[in-house]
Amino acid sequence: MPLLELKNIKKDFDGVRAVDKLSMEISCGELVALIGPNGAGKTTAFNIITGFIKANEGKITYNNVDITSNPPHQIALSGIGRTFQNIRLFPQLTVLDNVLLALKYKSGDSLFSAILQTRNMKSEEKSNIEKAMELLDFVNIAEKRDQLAQNMSHGQRRLLEIARAMALDPQLLLLDEPMSGLSPTMIIEMKNIIQELESKGKTILFIEHNMDVVMNLAKRIIVLNHGKKIADGMPDEIRSNTEVINAYLGRRSNGAA
Repeated sequence: MPLLELKNIKKDFDGVRAVDKLSMEISCGELVALIGPNGAGKTTAFNIITGFIKANEGKITYNNVDITSNPPHQIALSGIGRTFQNIRLFPQLTVLDNVLLALKYKSGDSLFSAILQTRNMKSEEKSNIEKAMELLDFVNIAEKRDQLAQNMSHGQRRLLEIARAMALDPQLLLLDEPMSGLSPTMIIEMKNIIQELESKGKTILFIEHNMDVVMNLAKRIIVLNHGKKIADGMPDEIRSNTEVINAYLGRRSNGAA
């Protein structure tokens, strides 16, 4: 049984079909890349999976539960975390507070309630701070805990977004262009973090244009073009797929993004 399954997903925007009868399965523990030319429907598919937009047709199941019509917060709580192509952080909050905002409070109160001290949550606050610091340490930015998110480098903000996505301990992570805008050194660090997440049993689906990264990181690759899935296979299979080469890879010099 797949962890995530999309069946015949369709999405139109003003008469233009962004996603066209998309079906795919992601199994537990997989590290899968979703690639395709700009406008192929990759981010739209992510937004449909996570409830930010609704499909016109089709069905999405996660852990054998229909989540097609669920709102984003409910999908996140069910075990699906994500990052965004355009980083979405709270720029005027500290690095630590950005992660704390994503952590659950057993009492049902939010961080803001804790700050206002409307309830006695000292023990739970301490536990959540410890967990947040573990996540920041995992992505190697723990020393930035008191820095405002807006003052961090682009690469550090990408790492912070992953830490925040991990705060709810999701089983499935959707990473939207995690390497975008990163330096070569930071790309290596990000690859190492993703591989470490995989080794910890996380299931990962990521969008990426850097073909060197895709071919060396993904264990399976799904290719979209004009909203349709045109290929699904191992990196070597995708590299030699004529339809993929014509639609996408042939437009890149030496396979680079």
